[in-house]
Amino acid sequence: MEQIDLSKRARVAIGTIRRMESFAGEVGSRTETLSKVQAALERAGIEFLGEGRPGVRLRAASDNSKGRNNA
Repeated sequence: MEQIDLSKRARVAIGTIRRMESFAGEVGSRTETLSKVQAALERAGIEFLGEGRPGVRLRAASDNSKGRNNA
């Protein structure tokens, strides 16, 4: 997904997305902004891992249809 697409889907400024991507460590941003970006990525089929397994992965194909209707 391109930065501009993510910006539109998350309803945040393109400059915000660019700044978030330029961070070398933890992203410094407002909780609301991070939540919007995470929700947009989840609707696009990205699964955020947790519980001691930090990272992301593509959601299984059978699960992708759940998020697409909200994009």
